[in-house]
Amino acid sequence: MAKELQGLDKDKLKQYWAVNVRLTAIIMGIWFVVTYVCAFFAPQLNQIVILGFPMGYYMGAQGSLIIFVVLIFWYAARMNKADKEFGVEEEE
Repeated sequence: MAKELQGLDKDKLKQYWAVNVRLTAIIMGIWFVVTYVCAFFAPQLNQIVILGFPMGYYMGAQGSLIIFVVLIFWYAARMNKADKEFGVEEEE
């Protein structure tokens, strides 16, 4: 992919990088909230019960894992879209 990025002019390369950085920042923000904020508020979350389990436990055991897998697929889809938009998509 490095060869394809060299074909971009400087402005397009900056735009592509800005899209990549913004998307990564969003993903990392969501990751931080799910990992640390939910753990910090676990006692308050445990007052909410989902399917018989306290929400703090549910977020640690199941919810966070589901969110992380969704983030992976969302990131891949968005980066594929950005790659196509800037003409640097990989050959299939």
